[in-house]
Amino acid sequence: MEMVANVSAAETWAALLAEPRAQLVDVRTDAEWQYVGIPDLRAAGKQVVLISWQFYPSGNVNPGFVEALRDAGLEPTDRLFFICRSGVRSLAAALAAAGAGFPEVFNVADGFEGPHDAEGHRGNVAGWKAAQLPWHQ
Repeated sequence: MEMVANVSAAETWAALLAEPRAQLVDVRTDAEWQYVGIPDLRAAGKQVVLISWQFYPSGNVNPGFVEALRDAGLEPTDRLFFICRSGVRSLAAALAAAGAGFPEVFNVADGFEGPHDAEGHRGNVAGWKAAQLPWHQ
């Protein structure tokens, strides 16, 4: 089985800023991108790659996911950081990419919104938003 390292949102941001071959792949759904927001990588001179791991509302895994990575211009020499809401779907997507020949893949462990806080809300405890990294809606 392939191994994928978990990294923080802050570590991911640092890599995106410093490494020309680092790319962020957001594997959430269209609805999440539109209504929750997406990472803003303009300061790194990049754009987030948007490829859903699962389809909404069925939850079915995207059978063309790996092909979509290649169609987006990503190559095995790239360092790919995968992000979802909380780090679960992105881990599955990173494992699929590693199994398809992308050797440098990482999972953004707490995702874009992170776990629930004491009041049941996301975005305040950990993850991209909680780290106050750039994003937009």
